[in-house]
Amino acid sequence: MSDEEEKKELDEGLEGYKSKISQVNKATLTWDKELIFVGRTNRGYEVEYDAAQQWGCSPTETLLLSVAGCMAIDMVSFLQKMKCEIKSYKMDIVGERNPTPPQFYTAMELIIAITGAGLTPKKIERAISLSHEKYCSVYHTLRKDMKMKVDYTFESV
Repeated sequence: MSDEEEKKELDEGLEGYKSKISQVNKATLTWDKELIFVGRTNRGYEVEYDAAQQWGCSPTETLLLSVAGCMAIDMVSFLQKMKCEIKSYKMDIVGERNPTPPQFYTAMELIIAITGAGLTPKKIERAISLSHEKYCSVYHTLRKDMKMKVDYTFESV
């Protein structure tokens, strides 16, 4: 299969979940007490934010998880389309921040561990590349000067 044919097949496979994405997202953030807030998505999911990080997470922690979640969804979808049978997928994420305000992320490192049948370095690297370069909406919302490094290990069973 040529690269162009593979790209077309992967794009068609994304129609399932990518076509369901709303162009407008809504949420509500409500002050609870002190510097603690509760975020609620339009569908009712909640996240607690806490500046002291005692009762909830920080907004920047959820940003790390959002990048990881977006890329993981893309990758698993791509790999399944490439006839891989994923048994496990885990990603560790490290974010480095600017030391002074605004304390934006200057770099992120994602370390992925995948186990499954049919996995090859070429397939994994292709899935990473597609997500990183085109499909991961969260990554493409971040600063363009942020450095991103993605490493992986895999076990084909």
